[in-house]
Amino acid sequence: MAYIIPIHPPSSIRHALKLNFLTPDEECLVVAKSNRLDFWRQAAEGLVLEHSSAIYGKVTMLERISGSSSKKTTDHLFVGTDRYAYFTVSWDARRKRLRTEHSAVDSSEIGARDAQLGEKSLIDPTGRFIALELFEGIVTVVPVSPPSSSSSSSSSAGKKAAGSAGGLGMPMPARIPELFVRSSAFLHGYRQRPRLALLFEDGQRRVHVKVKELVHTPGSASDSGQVELNDAEVRLSNLEDHGASHIIPVEGSEIAFLVLGETSIIGVDNDCKVVCTEQLAEPTIFVAWEALSKDRFVLADDFGHLHHFQIFWDTNNRSFDIKVLMRTSRASTLVSLGNGFVFVGSHQGDSQVVRIDVDTSEVQVVQTIPNIAPILDFTVMDMGNRGEEGQTNEYSSGQARIVTGSGAFDDGSLRSVRSGVGLEELGILGDIHGIRDMFSLKSNGAQQYVDTLVASFAGETRVFQFGGEGEVEEVAEFKALELSESTIVAANIPNDQIIQVTASSARVVDAEGGTVLSEWKPSSGQTITDAAANDEKVLLSVDGISLVVLDIRNGLAAVTEKTFDPQSQIACLALPGPSSTICIAGFWQSATITVFKLDTLEELTTETVGDEKGISVPRTILMSQVLADQPPTLFVGMADGIIFTFSVNTSDFSLSSKKSMVLGTQQASFRPLLRPDGLTNVFTICEHPSLIYGSEGKLVYSAVTADAATCVCPFDTELYPGSIIVSTADDLKIATVDIKRATHVRSLPVGETVRRVAYSPKLRAFGLGTIARFVEEGTEVVKSHVKLVDEVLFGLLDTYDLNTDELVECAIRAELDSGGGAREKFIVGTGYLDDESDEAIRGRILVFEVTEDRKLSLVAEQHVKGACRCLSILDGNIVAALIKTVVIYAFDRNSGDSSLIKRATYRTSTAPIDLAVTGNSIAIADLMKSVSIVEFQRGQKGVPDTLTEVSRHFQTTWGTAVANVAEDTYLESDAEGNLMVLHQNRNGVTEEDRRRLEVTSDMLLGEMVNRIRRITIPANANATVIPRAFLATVEGAIYLFALIAPNKQDLLMRLQASMATRVQSPGNMQFNKYRGFRNTSRQSDEPFRFVDGELIERFLDCEDALQEEIVEGLSVDLEEIRSLVEGLKRLH
Repeated sequence: MAYIIPIHPPSSIRHALKLNFLTPDEECLVVAKSNRLDFWRQAAEGLVLEHSSAIYGKVTMLERISGSSSKKTTDHLFVGTDRYAYFTVSWDARRKRLRTEHSAVDSSEIGARDAQLGEKSLIDPTGRFIALELFEGIVTVVPVSPPSSSSSSSSSAGKKAAGSAGGLGMPMPARIPELFVRSSAFLHGYRQRPRLALLFEDGQRRVHVKVKELVHTPGSASDSGQVELNDAEVRLSNLEDHGASHIIPVEGSEIAFLVLGETSIIGVDNDCKVVCTEQLAEPTIFVAWEALSKDRFVLADDFGHLHHFQIFWDTNNRSFDIKVLMRTSRASTLVSLGNGFVFVGSHQGDSQVVRIDVDTSEVQVVQTIPNIAPILDFTVMDMGNRGEEGQTNEYSSGQARIVTGSGAFDDGSLRSVRSGVGLEELGILGDIHGIRDMFSLKSNGAQQYVDTLVASFAGETRVFQFGGEGEVEEVAEFKALELSESTIVAANIPNDQIIQVTASSARVVDAEGGTVLSEWKPSSGQTITDAAANDEKVLLSVDGISLVVLDIRNGLAAVTEKTFDPQSQIACLALPGPSSTICIAGFWQSATITVFKLDTLEELTTETVGDEKGISVPRTILMSQVLADQPPTLFVGMADGIIFTFSVNTSDFSLSSKKSMVLGTQQASFRPLLRPDGLTNVFTICEHPSLIYGSEGKLVYSAVTADAATCVCPFDTELYPGSIIVSTADDLKIATVDIKRATHVRSLPVGETVRRVAYSPKLRAFGLGTIARFVEEGTEVVKSHVKLVDEVLFGLLDTYDLNTDELVECAIRAELDSGGGAREKFIVGTGYLDDESDEAIRGRILVFEVTEDRKLSLVAEQHVKGACRCLSILDGNIVAALIKTVVIYAFDRNSGDSSLIKRATYRTSTAPIDLAVTGNSIAIADLMKSVSIVEFQRGQKGVPDTLTEVSRHFQTTWGTAVANVAEDTYLESDAEGNLMVLHQNRNGVTEEDRRRLEVTSDMLLGEMVNRIRRITIPANANATVIPRAFLATVEGAIYLFALIAPNKQDLLMRLQASMATRVQSPGNMQFNKYRGFRNTSRQSDEPFRFVDGELIERFLDCEDALQEEIVEGLSVDLEEIRSLVEGLKRLH
């Protein structure tokens, strides 16, 4: 059984809209990202994400249903999806979520062919009708009732009656003879009978404009009536020479609409007569437009240029003016935000907010929203370490660094994607080794910021002072601190004093005068082994068997002391803030933690956290306020990498809600980091540094995107406010850390489509296959290259130009024997565009080595009769997928010359798309015929090598990628957004059983997967799921695929089934119907043995009553399900 969860949500933006959705008085921007709606609020610093919601469907249409300005109501949002379903939603301000107002499915013409250019919606200028173009030759008209104050404030959800406020009427289909509609728009000025202009192509490929008049005959209360689209007897023809692509309605002018073409822009009046024509200086292809005012428009073309278009008219003169403003990402949609700001939503580049000064034509990019779509290829650079074969101890996707080939043409780039808490290095303080702990101090207690770092080493303490300009100086003496010993605690305390605890003493020094004010030392021969302090008290562990409480305000006088049995060694201490009346200690032998009353050391509560064998014992303790409006949380770090958490009752100091988390195999230590809102984050130091923070009332553990740290401390300086000091095994650095998890994207703009990415850990470099597009003398030219890029700085090292009309198809890295042993190489497959050239050469296989000066050197070249679509390595041989053929080549190097020798071939059904090699088995994803498994057998005694098909999936599936995810188990994706898990039954009873690949799981992902990369994670014995692969999609999403542990399969399936019927999605869309497998051959009513992790994780967002209802009948208690889901959420 399979499990899938997004670790990077879709980032491609194809649709966007501005409306008064969140409040009646403030406009916001809504953008559609595949199956997600994001709502952005306009603020002084730019767009700020206010709310995000996933829906069960891919968004294809957005429209604004305006509210009543006089009644101060918010707008409703019309949303259409790819399954002919549409709905309207409003904003529930009290519950901070979307509220469904109306939902429907247009199934009236379900047998008709889909519209060739995709689904489209239009709302007429009066706001009374929405026209849906879903099918060829059919326009579906939906009556609209504007929202009222009662509908906006209503808490009910679901379907509304036709004609009710804020509701939609019944859909009314109207047939039209125009089948291939390029563009359409409602015209201004027609209130009684709205007019719809259609730009269409006829059967002879001639292009015309025709205007239709919408005639609506109202029906009864339960029936919307009938609608007809009658010809208005106006028509404009012969537009094919202009390359006409868009209609833009114009308001308040004798020009009714504009026709955008590749060579000109035409102004047309209400009678379809040409009023004015503007020839373009250079031909281009317009892809989006937006009105800035009645006479000003911004246009975007296919090459990423923004154009400003203006209409000039008076009684005697009508003219147009168009000028190129700047280059942005290639726009999918444009939205005017007001005051000259324009949102550029992009599918193949970063989305941007630009500010246009229409008077000076100056344009400035003021905000960039990262987008990694479309992901054409990717590689997993590392899984949390830099060893070639090593893997992580406890998996989190934040430990993985994924490098993608993203974007297209000028927007093409290489992106490093890492999901976790970002740690940005501000500077390296020096190569300082052996730091055991660090503390930040203010040299003057009246200062606002710290300026001193106290670093504790084995047997000594060193002090570094920071100047206002960032300079750092190590001082030999500082404020009477003891520097000849290791420091256990150092901190500023009230009255301009500093407390320091070493193994031999605890002392309070005067920060201003630099003198020792008071000092406490243990008895002769005794040693302080641990300490904790706040502004009023110091808690000491002496010889590991005695607890001593000192009063700072009383000259470090002993308040109380308690000695334990020598068998009860004290392992760790914690002393909460100055108002606390308790302290906490952890013990070795008993593996317990005990809460004591601070003034008397009376035991209040004891909790066992480990075992008495000494394998799992407490090693560090922290009590902190991490969750808002909840009791403090007690963290206990164990010697074996487990972290326990407890909720602390502030009345009787009892401990409850015990939970555990495995972060690694070694002990974790804690350092609190104060947040601006007064809460605390906990920086956890272990094999893989993590940050623990509160979100939605729950603790979140997230990997920190940094090298392994040995210790950290907060360092809020004037020059770097809110920063931290990080010590690693190699150096000491100052950095800033995010307060919560986010996706961090680092970009290398390439300016070409990065079609293929290969990574070599040994060479510390990437091999890229790129495609450039440019216009030369009015002709579009495509050129392909092989590039070598450094892994650290993403710097370009070398470029190899391919031949004219030759494109990169695939690229891999491999170790091949070059005569002197195996050496790292990049192997590239290509194909030619020109079908009329020499038929004997349709592509090439190129083998590159990297020279000592980091340049590409071509060492072997093989001409092939078909384009080389993909490559892999099998037992030192090259596996090449050509058109209709898979070929095994041996890499041969004799006398300094390298060549590829054909060893075996296999004829595929149509065209191989992807390969997955495991041992001597090759899984081949076919363009139309799903997956086949072939085995490579070496010939003996003169018999040639062979490739033999042993198993096949017999369904028709347009495959896009395949990967081996377990023994004899394969994950396949198809062009219609489905995922299938296929199993080869080698032990089948009959030959037919052994030849047939069985479908063990399938579901609709809703996005086309371009690449699947297998990962190998050591399975934890108690793991719920075992990660097996990453998937990257056209929409810019990265998913984690996992196999469910056998003992958790039934529970997760029943949990998903229970949630699917109880957890509502905007639009009341059905989860099972959305996730059910669907292609042209078959449709399923629900996912088959596939668990959607995104739905499962929504369990934590449900109210307590709903959680109890979901769990009812699952035979497990509520807390167990919560812990299970929290563990799954930590995967990403």
